[in-house]
Amino acid sequence: MRCPYCGSLDTQVKDSRPTEDASAIRRRRVCPDCAGRFTTFERVQLRELTVLKKSGRRVPFDRDKLMQSLSIALRKRPVDPERVERMVNGIVRQLESQGDSEIPSDRIGELVMEGLRSLDGVAYVRFASVYRNFREAREFGAIIDELASDDGDGPADTRTPGSA
Repeated sequence: MRCPYCGSLDTQVKDSRPTEDASAIRRRRVCPDCAGRFTTFERVQLRELTVLKKSGRRVPFDRDKLMQSLSIALRKRPVDPERVERMVNGIVRQLESQGDSEIPSDRIGELVMEGLRSLDGVAYVRFASVYRNFREAREFGAIIDELASDDGDGPADTRTPGSA
């Protein structure tokens, strides 16, 4: 594994352990050249996934890009990182277990929307505003109304106190 600090290829594993949900192996590494320490994760990959973009381009699926999108939607929200990790693992498993290795980008977006809907209402609205490309304020109202019409088992109420 290449050191992210100095680029050396001679790094050493100091500690390995499974993640809480046993979906990956967490490895603490150290670089003997610069003494830099970093963590890597080893995960099972059932197949190579390719994302089919709306423009027709094909790009390799990037789990880190998915995590980054979620971290933006969940910024300053009280959501346990382990729950986010489990959600991403579930999305990746669903994608890998489908018959096709080419996944339309909107399929990934819909899976993320499903996951965020049950995880955090505010993050759901944030992600939806970008994913569905909201152009007007009333589109926010429509998605909030959609959330509020849940059967009560969904995410916490996203309205501000005193609004009805």
